[in-house]
Amino acid sequence: MTLLDGRTLLDWVSAALSLVVSEVIVVGREEAGSLRAIPDALPGGRGPSAGIVTGLRAAGGGPIVVLGVDQPWVRPATLAALLGVRPQPAIPMDGQYQVTCATYPAKSLCLLTAIARDQRSLQPQAPLLEGTVVLPERWRSWGEDGRSWFSVDSPDDLQEGLRRYGVPETS
Repeated sequence: MTLLDGRTLLDWVSAALSLVVSEVIVVGREEAGSLRAIPDALPGGRGPSAGIVTGLRAAGGGPIVVLGVDQPWVRPATLAALLGVRPQPAIPMDGQYQVTCATYPAKSLCLLTAIARDQRSLQPQAPLLEGTVVLPERWRSWGEDGRSWFSVDSPDDLQEGLRRYGVPETS
């Protein structure tokens, strides 16, 4: 379990999300401490799209904010701004589509399900979702610098994140 300043990455992510949404759901797990956890509706390692499908089904028709558990530097202000972007989904572009720091509406469910079942990568399929690609000029105007989608996939990534951004903030 990776710790950052004595807290798990999930603790950092859920703290930031809880400032923006009424319920934080952890998808792809049976257990997540005090948080609601649900297994993937489409099991089999189909990537982020399977988790997004599960989240949309759990949301009962409402939009969702998707955030990777490995993105502890996420800014609540960025998540709130993404929720206000129209049309949805709202997916930041920072060299590539940041599909795990984005918002998705219920209307995306059919296409996301097909992507997950076909085991296609979501990033190249993102334009098919017919939402808003949030370009750097826009997300920078929110005070974002790319930290919200910086992923910790290794100990070196953790050290690089600390070097670039310091200890995360959740306010």
